[in-house]
Amino acid sequence: MTTTRRMGLAGTGYWARVTHAPAVVASQGWELTSVWGRSLDGASAVAAEHAGVTATDDFDAFLEQVDGVTFALPPHVQAPLALRAIKAGKHVLLEKPISLDVAEADALVAAARDQGVATVVLFTMLFDPRVRAIVARCEQAEPLRGGGGLWLGSALNDDNPFNTPWRHDKGGLWDLGPHALSILWKTVGPIREVRAHAGDLDLRHLVATHTSGATSTVSLTLRAPDPADGFSTTVWGELGRIEVPVDDVDALAALTLALDELGANARSGELAHPCDVAFGRDIVRLLADAEEQLTSAGATP
Repeated sequence: MTTTRRMGLAGTGYWARVTHAPAVVASQGWELTSVWGRSLDGASAVAAEHAGVTATDDFDAFLEQVDGVTFALPPHVQAPLALRAIKAGKHVLLEKPISLDVAEADALVAAARDQGVATVVLFTMLFDPRVRAIVARCEQAEPLRGGGGLWLGSALNDDNPFNTPWRHDKGGLWDLGPHALSILWKTVGPIREVRAHAGDLDLRHLVATHTSGATSTVSLTLRAPDPADGFSTTVWGELGRIEVPVDDVDALAALTLALDELGANARSGELAHPCDVAFGRDIVRLLADAEEQLTSAGATP
């Protein structure tokens, strides 16, 4: 018999309402019990959509009421609050990127290890069964020789629910970059380093060198025209050319699975997960290095 644990939702925006809250409700072993927001009115509005759920703007009081926290917050807000949650012994589901700062990401990894809590980062595509099947094939075959991704987002166009201040500040590198690099990491192999080049507006081109010696490329932006919007990734090697389905992933199903796996690890005491906070930190390191290269070259988001 599965023991139900209390899950709190930190965040009150669009993504919290349409994905995080419904995913907790649909998950196995978690019960949505509390919503925290920087605005009590916002938290109350989300909580009111689910029976028996409380709302608060007091984060410490929120932590006392839950066993786990699913975060739907901008990365610069998420990271310090996630550190507090982990230090309080809470299991956490984090959005990508887990932080915008390597030292902060390192602190999350250390705290999770010290507290013995389970962590999962929502690299959405890596929770799609089709993508997982491809990852499994790649892991069992000869190392792939390369890959390429084209990530054309339009989130910064008018009337897009993801047209948010932090994305304006950080651009596609930090929003789409975690998705693009995580897919290449899990299929072509771990990435040792990236080289970054700036294009128009927030368009960024990354060349990744994998520990196997393979290389892969990514182009990404959040300012593509609406007709061009869409994502694609191809990897190749002895298996041939493999198109990774990254453009039609069911985010709600992906998050529900991520929560199920977080709960399973919390119950078993198994802390490692392919998309745990340590992997999230590895991706932050790559993005921070790319950003430093771009800044040194005079690029702005």
